Amino acid sequence: MESQGIDYSRKWHVMAAVAMGIFLATIDGSIVNVALPTLTRQFGAEFAVVEWVVLAYLLTVTTLMLSVGRLGDMIGKKPLYATGFVIFTAGSVLCGLSSTVYWLIGFRVLQAIGAAMMMALGMAIVTEAFPRSERGKALGISGSMVSVGIVVGPVLGGLLIGMLSWHWIFFVNLPVGIVGTLMVIRFVPSLKPEGGQRFDLLGAFTLFICLIALLMALTLGQQAGFGDTRVLALLAGSIVFLAIFLIVERNVRDPMIDLHLFRNRLFNINLVTGLITFISMSGTILLMPFYLENVLGYEPQAVGFLLAVVPIAVGITSPISGTLSDRFGTRPITVIGLSLLVLGFLATSTLSTETTSLGYVLRFLPIGIGVGVFQSPNNSAVMGAVPANRLGVASSLLSVTRTLGQTAGIAALGALWASLVAQRAGGVLPGGATSAPAAAQVSALGDTFLVIVVAVGLALALASWGLMLELRRRTTGPTEPSVE
Repeated sequence: MESQGIDYSRKWHVMAAVAMGIFLATIDGSIVNVALPTLTRQFGAEFAVVEWVVLAYLLTVTTLMLSVGRLGDMIGKKPLYATGFVIFTAGSVLCGLSSTVYWLIGFRVLQAIGAAMMMALGMAIVTEAFPRSERGKALGISGSMVSVGIVVGPVLGGLLIGMLSWHWIFFVNLPVGIVGTLMVIRFVPSLKPEGGQRFDLLGAFTLFICLIALLMALTLGQQAGFGDTRVLALLAGSIVFLAIFLIVERNVRDPMIDLHLFRNRLFNINLVTGLITFISMSGTILLMPFYLENVLGYEPQAVGFLLAVVPIAVGITSPISGTLSDRFGTRPITVIGLSLLVLGFLATSTLSTETTSLGYVLRFLPIGIGVGVFQSPNNSAVMGAVPANRLGVASSLLSVTRTLGQTAGIAALGALWASLVAQRAGGVLPGGATSAPAAAQVSALGDTFLVIVVAVGLALALASWGLMLELRRRTTGPTEPSVE
């Protein structure tokens, strides 16, 4: 899938421009999470309201990315990416100027529209800017920027809030946003897609309703339980609109998502294994601060350092695994990465009330390395499986699996852990699962990690099957439809 007419000599300039967008979108999420207790005090609002500072951003980004990816394939990725930078930067300034929590939530939606433009198209732009032989390395470096944002966000957020005020966690985006916008305008090539395409408004609308209903169900299910009538109604609505979306896509000339992409089993395997990995990791990220602080008694600063083990390992290994996948192929590397993940999660199922900081690091290091080894070649496989005129959609599909995986992982695994804690403690606790005895929390944590082991084991089985399919294809020729 080499693109014609691209000046590959400017590839690293393009990478730098896209990396700044990835860094901004990633660091913003982690900074705001750190600021939630401060925002609750400053605005005198209930946490249930302040929580929408995060939720509104996540819901907006997830529901818009596929539409943005399709638009990028239709009208060009550069103008949308540059516009996303401008909207995100302007939204950041307005967030910092907000006088009430409701204004802040509204401006977070504006900020998220810009973030959706950047997150949906970043990998597509990088894929076009680099030759096929270097695609894995390029996407690995992009993945490292996500890890850098995750690590830097909490530290920088804590410093800004402590030394200045919460307003500066948004104002800090202004210089980066200005420089990033100028770099996109200067270095990202303007590739003109073929004309005559029409945007599928009905498909975009039905997909939007499907995703918003699913996300709202997952969000509400965390508080009300997944047996709640409202949650079940939202899930049913999501399924109905998914069915309508599929019908629409089969009958329009220029669909939002070309369903022929999903005829390729290897493409599907990469998306599903990526989703499972994000679900597993997000649940882990949710539960570990409670374990480290409530059970082991670490101070918040020490908790921050321990939580950084995984993203640091991901950031180091992602470019290496991407380079290896360029040389040896994507599928053997993804299988190795998922194998390390299974071993890492098996190790974390043995966490106890006596685990030392070294014991924690040794258990979570294989998880960080496994994610880093898996993610870059998996992304490369997805981006390499689609034709050039569908790169925007493929890039946004990967981003949607990440955000959906984060939401589903936090909701499902958080609910599972809480129910297991209640079971161990002999009933529902008035103060919630975190008020249970440490032994009950740790026992439930071990069983939750065993469920994750089963899920990641399924992903490993799928990836191994994909490897066998690819080896068979090499020896006997294609046996399934190609999307290229």
